[in-house]
Amino acid sequence: MKAAVLREPGKPLTVEEVQIDKPKAHEVLIRTAACGLCHSDLHFINGSYPHPLPAIPGHEAAGIVEAVGDEVTSVKVGDAVVSCLSAFCGNCEFCVSGRMSLCLGAATRRGVDDAPRISQDGEIVNQMLNLSAFAEQMLIHENACVTIDPEMPLDRAALIGCAVTTGAGTIFNACNVTPGETVAVVGCGGVGLATINAAKIAGAGRIIAADPLPEKRKMAMEMGATDTVDATADGAAGEIVEMSGGGVDYAVEAVGRPQSAQLSVDVLKRGGTATILGMMPLAEKVGLSAMDLLSGKKLQGAIMGGNRFPVDIPRLVDFYMKDMLKLDELISERIPLEQVNEGFAAMEKGDTARSVIVFDQ
Repeated sequence: MKAAVLREPGKPLTVEEVQIDKPKAHEVLIRTAACGLCHSDLHFINGSYPHPLPAIPGHEAAGIVEAVGDEVTSVKVGDAVVSCLSAFCGNCEFCVSGRMSLCLGAATRRGVDDAPRISQDGEIVNQMLNLSAFAEQMLIHENACVTIDPEMPLDRAALIGCAVTTGAGTIFNACNVTPGETVAVVGCGGVGLATINAAKIAGAGRIIAADPLPEKRKMAMEMGATDTVDATADGAAGEIVEMSGGGVDYAVEAVGRPQSAQLSVDVLKRGGTATILGMMPLAEKVGLSAMDLLSGKKLQGAIMGGNRFPVDIPRLVDFYMKDMLKLDELISERIPLEQVNEGFAAMEKGDTARSVIVFDQ
């Protein structure tokens, strides 16, 4: 099969022929239909986050099940599925206590003595984030995907696998926003826009979008924001505090920059919660001051929005089918696998929402 391979950090991906194994027990072989380009992939591609190489990135995907291994019970051949990097074992402390997104998923990967899922001329090609979706096929554990409505368009379904699940999960699960509460979202890329959309679905009373780019702020309004602010302008925090009547109940950082994290903390009301979603530089520290703590403010992370994806993703599909969840607006371009590097170049410029690789164009 064809796949986009990362061989050296900071270098372009190369489209190559690789070999994929047959599914073993609890594994599923999926024909990839579409895969979104996510900023998380870019962190690995540019070397900000380390990963064994060579590897195939890509994790925001949807496709059709082609084959299943022994003991697979959750999907069957022909099912439309969305994959998710929050692969869960179902048995660890985090899984049995309802925090599936924190599962380390060791049991969902093959052992060191097993044949690799992906190889090239006998040499292992590392699977990134349990998925490696920049490829014509995916071989994954059944607990890394979920069946969806077969009427759902798969190029839009792919976005639910990461950006939408992360943003919506933060609103519905990590923050548990109730109608009338105020939300600020810092960063209006794919995750931020999904967060805004979910805040509207949840009935947030005021949704303030902060981003330095006018076109992103305009898109935020289309997704449900009630107000926008230039995140880099002097006095941005004060402006948000003023327009929200003393600060917001929830602030969500969806960029991965220390300045954005600080802005998220600065706009909170007494007792408010800031949630960091962006992948910060690994050595960076984000915190609260003593005064923040005395004011009852809280700071939290939310891996993939604290999702329970086997339940959350079908619900999000249903939201889309009922015209509540906006996905068409998130896709700025559809590209073939061979244009993956151009797609990431557009992402780094910051002027697109989501590029989606569509296979079999």
